[in-house]
Amino acid sequence: MHLTHRWLIRCQERFAQSEPKYGYNQTLFPIVQGSVYTDLRQQSAEFIAKTDAPGNAIGGLSVGEPAEEMYAMADAVCKILPQNKPRYLMGVGTPINILENIALGIDMFDCVMPTRNARNGMLFTSEGTINIKNKKWENDFSPIDANGTSFVDGYYSKAYLRHLFSANELLGKQLATLHNLSFYLWLVREARKHILAGDFVTWKNIMVRQMDKRL
Repeated sequence: MHLTHRWLIRCQERFAQSEPKYGYNQTLFPIVQGSVYTDLRQQSAEFIAKTDAPGNAIGGLSVGEPAEEMYAMADAVCKILPQNKPRYLMGVGTPINILENIALGIDMFDCVMPTRNARNGMLFTSEGTINIKNKKWENDFSPIDANGTSFVDGYYSKAYLRHLFSANELLGKQLATLHNLSFYLWLVREARKHILAGDFVTWKNIMVRQMDKRL
């Protein structure tokens, strides 16, 4: 952790001396570390907060630790990092992870999950998670996701998408990827709506129960 902090000081000094690239200003987010040790996370968050960067990142919480430990560390860190600056949780995660961490105060995420899992046949939907390779979808001609916002959701059926995966057609991976990305975008837009409406926690709890289902 201390080594990371020393690297940060060097990075910030070099960054301040660098000209913007490609005609745009860049932004440097310090990264809070400390594994799953609350005392180290708190120390790191306090150090990061004092650097007064325009935003702050939280790293090391998408490497296989239980979700409960991820949430505990995110909660501890969010209580220290400034509320008026973006908090970016690196490498997270499932739709449930995203909603639970939004509830703790996280603003930004990045993850390969929607695209990587799509290429392997896992679809995230508002009604639960689908493994489109399963035989149960072979003769299911209902839309990929009746509540979906992407054009692929209503235009293509589960049976057709399963056929594409069975035939190892690249179109199957492409359609699944478009669906998952669209679902993630819908999810965070809905989260924003409910935050502004003041009923986020109620909505979040309903969505978590729904998305925990394996269809």
